[in-house]
Amino acid sequence: MAGPVIDVHTTGPADSTWAGWRERCPPLPIRHWRRLIVVAAHPDDEILGAGGLLALAAAAAMTVTIVVATDGEASHPGSVTHDPARLARLRAAESRRAATELGLAAPLRLGLPDGRLAEFEHRLTADVRGLLGEQRTPGLRCVAPWRHDGHPDHEAAGRAAAAACASIGARLLEYPVWMWQWADPDHPRVRRTDPAALSLTATARAAKHRALHCFPTQTEPLSTDPADAPILPGHILRRFTGPTEIYFR
Repeated sequence: MAGPVIDVHTTGPADSTWAGWRERCPPLPIRHWRRLIVVAAHPDDEILGAGGLLALAAAAAMTVTIVVATDGEASHPGSVTHDPARLARLRAAESRRAATELGLAAPLRLGLPDGRLAEFEHRLTADVRGLLGEQRTPGLRCVAPWRHDGHPDHEAAGRAAAAACASIGARLLEYPVWMWQWADPDHPRVRRTDPAALSLTATARAAKHRALHCFPTQTEPLSTDPADAPILPGHILRRFTGPTEIYFR
């Protein structure tokens, strides 16, 4: 990537813009789920979008697989302190720590190129299809980034998961990450969705909070240089700490 896809320095819509919309979303029941596959484009997407769900799944002893398509090496393309190889190592380690914080196994890393995931969409589709199995299984759910999230890697990961699920009739839910930064409830893309809200227990919220803070390469400056500014400053991070998570069905 030549530069950031989303401008993280703008405040974006006020949190209150989304409050009423969130409250009107119908509940998402998960009591009959038995197996969960969570797809992420980059290390941290799985926690931002689905960390509460992952905490609940771990508590319910579901079989959980986290799949991270890239190592996130392009998060700071102009960094003067961290080259892509170093960022990849650090971000993969952060993702492992976050999974441990939730009581889950380390994510499956595919090592596809950050910023170029659309070029490898067919491979990602095949990898996710292989994890899903040969036929639809009762209680199986696949969760992936929203196909219209505004980041090309997120959208490619969402399309790949959707294609894999469609091949066997598996159920897919999509989580937004960057939508909260550029959209509002009246945006045409948002109005075409079928959202549901997953209520998080206090324990799940606390676990997600701890997992979110396992990513200092994204939440803290890498150095004082402007190119090393955090990708997830506080005004963005707090959007993922509320009592619900939103999924599109």
